[in-house]
This record gives sequence, structure tokens and C-alpha cells, in this order.
Amino acid sequence: MNNLSWNDFKKVDIRVGTVIEVKDFPEARNPSYQLFIDFGENIGIKKTSAQITKRYDKKDLMGRQIVAVINFPNKQIANFLSECLVLGAVKENEVTLLEPNLRVVNGLRVL
Repeated sequence: MNNLSWNDFKKVDIRVGTVIEVKDFPEARNPSYQLFIDFGENIGIKKTSAQITKRYDKKDLMGRQIVAVINFPNKQIANFLSECLVLGAVKENEVTLLEPNLRVVNGLRVL
């Protein structure tokens, strides 16, 4: 891998948001949920799909703060437009979401 400069890293806008709605996503190629995430007053609500059904039930995701990249281009996934990318640790096909260990303000930047 090439070394990444600090200026390159600063281009990635990583924020904390709270999951406010979770829906099943049967149209997805792999088992997934549709997540609606509140990133605070300045950013608003963004939606994404996430292949996290193996480790998380929908009810366990509600109100959970997670970490996501919010400045990737939107991506069409089946009939759903994904607006951000949730971050997680991946082992084979299981994803463990990254989340702050203390409650923080929605929209807070991660560096």
C-alpha cells in the first residue's frame, strides 16, 4: 500500500451519527438493512445499506451511534440510493460497526 498523506486523509469526511430508522432490504444481493442516520443539524439525515444482518438485529441498531464516511458519491444499490458508508471491522462476511464508546454530538468529525 502507498503511504497516505495527512492532506489525503483530511479529504475523507468521517462523522458520528445516530441510527433513527432501520428497514429490511430484501432487494439487496446480500442480506442487508437500510439505515437512516441522523448526522445532526448541519448535515441532516443520510441513508445507506449495510450488510450487518449477521451481527445485529434491527431493534439493537435503533438509537446506536455509529461512524460513517459522508462524502463518497451516492451509490445506487438495487432500488435504494446509498448516501454514506458506515464503517466497521470486517472478518470474512461479518461486520462489527465502529462506534464511539461515549455518547457524542451527532455530526462530530472523526480524525
